[in-house]
Amino acid sequence: MLRQRIITALILAPCAISAILFLPSSALALLLSLILGIAAFEWSRLSGFSTPVAQGGYIVLTLTVIFLIYPWLSASLQVTALLFSVVIGWLLITYRLFRLAEIPRLNGAGPLQATLGLLILSTTWGSLILIHSSSERGPILVIFLMLLIWGADSFAYFAGKRWGRVKLIPVVSPGKTREGVAGALSGSLLIGLCLAWYLGATGVNFLFVLLLALMTSSISVVGDLFISYLKRQRGLKDTGAILPGHGGALDRIDSMLSASPVFLLGLMLLGIV
Repeated sequence: MLRQRIITALILAPCAISAILFLPSSALALLLSLILGIAAFEWSRLSGFSTPVAQGGYIVLTLTVIFLIYPWLSASLQVTALLFSVVIGWLLITYRLFRLAEIPRLNGAGPLQATLGLLILSTTWGSLILIHSSSERGPILVIFLMLLIWGADSFAYFAGKRWGRVKLIPVVSPGKTREGVAGALSGSLLIGLCLAWYLGATGVNFLFVLLLALMTSSISVVGDLFISYLKRQRGLKDTGAILPGHGGALDRIDSMLSASPVFLLGLMLLGIV
């Protein structure tokens, strides 16, 4: 399993980086919509949709919402208001996850899960495209977002393996520890320093970039935990099997779902996007 996971990652990472760096934003938007279409299929299963008609309808609805918000991306005031709402939503999800004592098993369709999926998948798509298309350095900023997520995941894994003792939320993810999260935050600071240097940030802005790196990495963990929570509600190990060693598309982009709107909002508050 670990060998498969490494091989898949070694194939996916260069492909993702190349697409971000060399594709125009319009082409990247189309590619991301295809990826999120697969994620929508997996989310339909998490929402209890078991028939091809229901699952196909959910995919079409998700893609329709994605394309409807495309013209909205240039309206900064509306986008900022939406992002604040989305970030508050993720904070509420964080609060809910840390208060869980048990996870009830769900059967049948879950309209709340389905609605959340529409909001989360569409805002993830919009956030990534808005960052990418913001300026000539937009693609590099998307790369930094990915580095923050990958770095947090890697540092959390190794810190958890070496020092992990206290479980973070065992009912949701028995393998995650508080020590692992501390490792993730340490790694995010290093990447944040590189981002601050790239942006030429000084003074208060320098500190704000470091804070943004910490917040992005922190909330990325919540995205991972939330997908784990939804899977446990349905008794699933993975959201799918499209990626050997990684499971489904949602298993691979779970951290991006929560991190991308937070990162975009921080960049907008800094005046970078």
